[in-house]
Amino acid sequence: MSSIDLSHSAIRFTVRHMVFAKVRGTFRSWKADLQLDSRELTRSSVEATIEVASIDTGVEDRDKHLRSPDFFDVEKYPRIHFKSTAVEKSGDSYRLKGDLTIRDVTQPVEFEVESLGTGKDPWGNQRRGFSARISINRKAFGLTWNQALETGGVLVGEDIEVEIESEVILSE
Repeated sequence: MSSIDLSHSAIRFTVRHMVFAKVRGTFRSWKADLQLDSRELTRSSVEATIEVASIDTGVEDRDKHLRSPDFFDVEKYPRIHFKSTAVEKSGDSYRLKGDLTIRDVTQPVEFEVESLGTGKDPWGNQRRGFSARISINRKAFGLTWNQALETGGVLVGEDIEVEIESEVILSE
């Protein structure tokens, strides 16, 4: 089994704030079990778990609100879970299909994945880089809290852009 080098990998997200601005954040604690077939990526699979309490937008009060029942409700739903169901080649990239669970809602999703190449690190390990992107509607997962703005629109956008950068240490 190949392993993800968590010190050189990240899960980041972006959401609109007040219609015209963006808030960015990351999840600091997560793990993934990866079955990587480096010769034929379509035979690969991944299962990942994110510790929701590790959310970090750089503003502690906002992070506390995101952990609250208004959003993720980490006391009841401490983890986000993803389990792949298929990997398909799509031109020069791949589509990673699977089931994403946030709170108590599971939805099928599809990541666009780019293989960024391979190389040997200074310690002799073979590595491979991947970049994955997806846009999800937070309301589809029960994250419905919002506040109308006096000038029109809402405080928090519905669509969340998620970007995953991963560096994989390949097994022999």
